[in-house]
Amino acid sequence: MEFNQSHVAPLIDDEFQGQASKRVLSYIQGKRRQGMPVAGLYCVYAPMELIRAAGVVPAGLCSFANKTIPPAEAVLPANLCPLIKSSYGFIVTDSCPFFALADVVIAETTCDGKKKMFELITGYKPLFVMDLPQLPDQEEACRNWTAMIRNLGGFLEKTFERRISEARLEEEIQATNVKNNLMNRLFGYAAATPPVLSWNEAYELGLLAQAASTEDLQPVLEHALETLEQRKVSGVHYGKPRAPRVLVTGCPLGGDSLKAYRIIEEAGGVIVALDACTGMKPFKHFIEEGSGDPLAALAAYYLKIPCSCMTPNQKRLDDLDALIERFRPDAVVDVVLHACHAYNVESYKIMNHLKERHRLPLLKIETDYSNGDVEQIRTRVEALFDSLDR
Repeated sequence: MEFNQSHVAPLIDDEFQGQASKRVLSYIQGKRRQGMPVAGLYCVYAPMELIRAAGVVPAGLCSFANKTIPPAEAVLPANLCPLIKSSYGFIVTDSCPFFALADVVIAETTCDGKKKMFELITGYKPLFVMDLPQLPDQEEACRNWTAMIRNLGGFLEKTFERRISEARLEEEIQATNVKNNLMNRLFGYAAATPPVLSWNEAYELGLLAQAASTEDLQPVLEHALETLEQRKVSGVHYGKPRAPRVLVTGCPLGGDSLKAYRIIEEAGGVIVALDACTGMKPFKHFIEEGSGDPLAALAAYYLKIPCSCMTPNQKRLDDLDALIERFRPDAVVDVVLHACHAYNVESYKIMNHLKERHRLPLLKIETDYSNGDVEQIRTRVEALFDSLDR
């Protein structure tokens, strides 16, 4: 029986079903009412375990709406990445509820555009910029990132007048490993043939998992696992049995840029893996427990994230190999945001790797947050699926 939302039990069983961002907002507002401070984040390199060990709630900041780009372009170049322009636009228009809740903002040097944007928002909230090492295979990279994480801890302790104990940090490390294990079990239902988990459900659960503590999240994930198992036993699946299986890689997507996922689905494909920071990427690995140096363990863990800002980014190819083996896609779609030069250049390397090692076709889509290219993207996706049929 093909998946139909009207007759299949939801994975997030409450009034926020289908609107994960609203559930995240409600969660953070509840923590704020309990007296917990909030840290606004722009990237998955921000060490969540350290933030939570300080008794602070992490909140991903708004960056995925086309409507905030025109106000941003009054200051920023029009040919800048839409994610950066949208982020800045949300701040200058005071329209991001997560930014309004945040007591501090934690940023990172993943690209030049974001670094300069951070300079423009310095006066809005206390801001801590983490200098991210971008040669992760170098011996000094882990030492430098450990020092930067330690500096962030000092900033949080001073700002909120509290101490981060090593015991609390170890607890949060263990909690992250529990969470990542549960998330990987969930993703296993997308690896089924045909998949039992939809891309939208995987995306929403990932969004919630990055915001909520493991203690609060675990019952939600366990309920989702039970529901997915019931679907599997009942023969419920997502998409048609012979639909093209698609792995989507590339830039982080959300909000208006989710059009790429929807077009693939509308063209008859099933998305089985989301290889992005807003998808499966933050949950792939585990943190060493009981290492004796939890900050160094965190540094090693976060440097495994294969962002295109890293060089030479062999980890992205290795992770892609593992995803392809597990999710068995028929094709890969690489979604690159306009002016995201690092991902754009890296797309060539990804294409050659897929062709030589896996004999898989790659469709590269360059897009922004507007709807002006929707039909063009649809035509190219349909052509990709036609070529698979032939």
